[in-house]
Amino acid sequence: MLDLEVVPERSLGNEQWEFALGMPLAQAISILQKHCRIIKNVQVLYSEQTPLSHDLILNLTQDGIKLLFGACNQRLKVIEVYDLSKVKLKYCGVHFNTQAIAPTIEQIDQSFGATHPGVYNAAEQLFHLNFRGLSFSFQLDSWNEAPKYEPNFAHGLASLQIPHGATVKRMYISAGNNLQDTKAPVMPLACFLGNVFAECVDVLRDGVGPLGLRLRLLTAGCGPGVMADAKVRAVERNIYFGDSCQDVLSALGSPHKVFYKSEDKMKIHSPSPHKQDLLFDSSTHLVKKFVLHTNFPGHYNFNIYHRCDFKIPLVIKKEGAAAQGEDCTLTTYSKWDQIQELLGQPMEKPVVLHRSSSANNTNPFGSTFCFGLQRMIFEVMQNNHIASVTLYGAPRPSSRARAEAIGH
Repeated sequence: MLDLEVVPERSLGNEQWEFALGMPLAQAISILQKHCRIIKNVQVLYSEQTPLSHDLILNLTQDGIKLLFGACNQRLKVIEVYDLSKVKLKYCGVHFNTQAIAPTIEQIDQSFGATHPGVYNAAEQLFHLNFRGLSFSFQLDSWNEAPKYEPNFAHGLASLQIPHGATVKRMYISAGNNLQDTKAPVMPLACFLGNVFAECVDVLRDGVGPLGLRLRLLTAGCGPGVMADAKVRAVERNIYFGDSCQDVLSALGSPHKVFYKSEDKMKIHSPSPHKQDLLFDSSTHLVKKFVLHTNFPGHYNFNIYHRCDFKIPLVIKKEGAAAQGEDCTLTTYSKWDQIQELLGQPMEKPVVLHRSSSANNTNPFGSTFCFGLQRMIFEVMQNNHIASVTLYGAPRPSSRARAEAIGH
């Protein structure tokens, strides 16, 4: 049984690890994978058809805990303990929920000290006691007893007229005072771990196609001194097609991780299928393409990459001699039918991409479809969302030279 410390408006964890509000989904999954012998039976819950309409949930069924992540930013926004009998909980080092200590309303008052009356929800038959960043729900016996639970705004929990020994049914940790409208806070400093994260990515382009990327990067720093990591800093960096490895390393720093592609089922469609499809050209070592991943659940590569919050500006030319262009923007959350309305139908049939494990040749999520438009390849999932966008550079001269020429 897990023994965890509750920190209102911040986290739930122990000395080895913690789930912190604002934490990226990938870091939470990394914790679960690292401690898989202790934390078992984890479910990933999401909406297959409308993944942006519902929270992404990691359900720790053995421990009675749910981690709710925002559908768009994929950062932790609510920690719910829905079965307190499966976990030990303490606050400021003192237990208020164990097998020997029941989380009664008297125990909650003793541990946290209620400063205002709670709220009774007749539809749920639950009584909610709210603190800043922390909420408890008590199960009520019957509808007939509801009137006695209405608070009369006297002093102390006695005014709530809750039956002696009533216990907590659920506990929530969130940011702010309103659980219903809560959002994931900014990523806490403890989650940076010396890494750099892309807050947003803007695609740079001219009238022909993409030129490169403008990245807004967040870092907490890792220099010497006590206050070195006490502030998040934002920087902007541009990288272009045709940049060298040295250019990219100078702009973005050293890579966090190296990934090896054991196989590539798209290489048969390449003019030189015997060559590996790399971000850097294998002969010139210059940037050849960018791949922007949306990290939607239900895709084969889910959780391999963080979600890229990108924007791709388009200039849609209208018909007619005096017609002007219309500015439009594609984002991580644009659907394929919306993109086709802007860019038109692809001239060629899509390439069917069926990823699978080399060990057992299985893929439970099915195939995706790849469409090429304006030097961009859109990988489309079966629910009409975009799994990834691959941007290709123009023939020489380099995109950096073209961008500088356009700038002047």
